[in-house]
Amino acid sequence: MTARIGVVTFPGSLDDRDTQRAVRLAGAEPVALWHKDKDLKQVDAVVLCGGFSYGDYLRAGAIARFSPLMEPLIEQAKAGLPVLGICNGFQILTEAHLLPGAMLGNDHLHFICRDQKLRVENAETAWTGDYRAGQEISIPLKNMDGRYVADDYTLDKLEAEGRVAFRYLVGGEAADGYGNPNGSLRDIAGITNEAGNVVGLMPHPEHAVEPLIGTGRTDGLPFFTSILKKLVNA
Repeated sequence: MTARIGVVTFPGSLDDRDTQRAVRLAGAEPVALWHKDKDLKQVDAVVLCGGFSYGDYLRAGAIARFSPLMEPLIEQAKAGLPVLGICNGFQILTEAHLLPGAMLGNDHLHFICRDQKLRVENAETAWTGDYRAGQEISIPLKNMDGRYVADDYTLDKLEAEGRVAFRYLVGGEAADGYGNPNGSLRDIAGITNEAGNVVGLMPHPEHAVEPLIGTGRTDGLPFFTSILKKLVNA
């Protein structure tokens, strides 16, 4: 039986079609989910894609968090449903308190769009099993509100529990995709919840699944093959 992965569309979503294509390329069946519905259509996992839900008014992800579909999604995520939040999806996950911390405007106050070097810190989540810890990858990044912040207690807890999933690679030239692109504390690019079923990150793996587009590499495809293997072997 083919795994079914839901992709949620909010008003202002930009990357739902790209995400559906990435799901399909990995070998799963993408299922379109509309934000006003309360039916998750019995999907096996859900992706909250990138974009500017509700125009990012008030605060990025703050209005989308109250969309009708989020009610069953939050409930099922707490019960173990795998959920991936990409960019705006990550912002929504923090607003819904499925992930700790918050996303603020980039410290340089500009929209940024570039290929970004990352280091995989946690390869044990439902969405990162096809990576290895310490692996360096390149994923497209595009955001205005990508600065991850949290209090020191939360940051220390994330570090101690191995819940920092991805970190921006620093030390190289910014022109080559190195460095912290938005001022995120401790160079955090993505995190996971305690159970490892909910993951959020700012870069866009769905734009790095085919060699002819995005970075020209397929460093993002393991997100989608990882969850497929997790579901098949569950």
